[in-house]
Order: sequence, then C-alpha cells, then structure tokens
Amino acid sequence: MCIIFFKFDPRPASKNAYRLILAANRDEFYNRPSKAADFWGASNEILSGLDLELGKEGGSWLGISKRGKLAAITNYMEGRPNPDAQGRGFLVSHYLMDKDQDSYSYLKKVSSEGHLYNGFNLITAEFKAKQDIVCYYGNRGSPEPIRLNPGIYGLSNSLLDTPWKKLLKGKQHFTSVVSDQTLSCDGLVQELLSVLNNEELNTPDPIQETQGDCYSKSMIQALSAVCVRSPHYGTRCRRERDLHRAHHA
Repeated sequence: MCIIFFKFDPRPASKNAYRLILAANRDEFYNRPSKAADFWGASNEILSGLDLELGKEGGSWLGISKRGKLAAITNYMEGRPNPDAQGRGFLVSHYLMDKDQDSYSYLKKVSSEGHLYNGFNLITAEFKAKQDIVCYYGNRGSPEPIRLNPGIYGLSNSLLDTPWKKLLKGKQHFTSVVSDQTLSCDGLVQELLSVLNNEELNTPDPIQETQGDCYSKSMIQALSAVCVRSPHYGTRCRRERDLHRAHHA
C-alpha cells in the first residue's frame, strides 16, 4: 500500500531551506524479500531499496540519484489485481536509470502503457541548478500526467490528495512539522518519523471503505492508520529524504 507526504518548494525564501521534504512509509507483506536502501547503478549513483520478489527483482518504491532524480510509487487500492500484470516497482528503478527523459516525458510514456499495470500512483522529480520539477501520474485517474505546483501534498492508495481520513490526519501533522522553522535537521527528521509512526486507526472512513469494499473489515481498519499493523502485512520501513541543494541529490 504505502503513504507519502511531501512539500515542494523550488524557490525557498531562505537558502538554508529545503526544496523538497518527503516522508514515506512502505507497506508490504512481512515475508516479501527486499534489500535495504543502498547505492547501486552503473556508478553507484542511485540510492533506493530494492524488491527481491521472484520475477520482480530490481523494482523499487522510493529512490533518488546523484543526478538529482527522485521517484516514488504507491499502489491503488482495488480488488482482484491481475497476477500477470507488469511489476510496478520497475517504474521507479527505470526512471532513476534513464539518462535521457525528463520527469514529465517519462510519465507521458508511462501513461501510454498504464493499462499493462495494476493500479498505481507515480511521482517523478528532477532537481537541477536552475529548475526543480515534480510530476504525478496515476493510471486510475486522468490519462495525462500533471506537473505539480509548489505546495504540500499527500498520496496514499487512491489518487493524489484523495481525502481519506488517514491522509488528512497525516498531512495535517506533516504540515505542522515542516512549517516549524525552529527545528534543526535532526529535529526535523525525528518529527517526520513521528508522523510516519502514527498507528492510530482512522475509522470509520466511508471514502476508503467504498474503494476497498473487497477487503475484510479488519483489514480496512488496519489500513486506516498511517503506520499499518496487522499479523501478516504492514509498514515495513519509514523513510525521509531532505533534498535542499541539487548537488546533494
């Protein structure tokens, strides 16, 4: 499943402010094999975790590169996924490895092939000395990708900023954290982790329940938390990425 909160501010008022602050949880079956975040690629220029599931090895859910690229993906909650669909995690790793296409052009290509995948939401970004760009595409929404304006966004397992209760609560908490100008870098990280560690259930939620009507009541309840806990499935890792200068990416 997964959840992502991010603030995009390409022209921050202070030169010490962050151009992007992103906090994300990865939710997955506990027994699904994966590799912890590390550098990989032709010159070890990409930093991400990697899927090790048979047939989907090399896919990812969140990653950045030293060339200033970022990608993140969430699944779209729906019943009866196609077991023969292409692995969604490759959409992240392929973008990070692509040296030719910009973030929007990549999503434009992905949108033409969206029918080959189960439901997903994909964020692609690039941070350069003169321009920062963040784009979004969900294959259960508009047929065209969109270029995002500066702002604060939340993405769970519906389309961007769909007002699930967990998303609204988490986004409100995230907004208060990233708006606190008194926080040090370490303090910001700790506060972001507190956003991601919230196990409070946000039920009932008619919007989430309607979309997930194929799920059991107990599973829908578990999935209503920002940090998901259930016997066999839940939040596997929490990540925060602070990109404040292009050469840090």
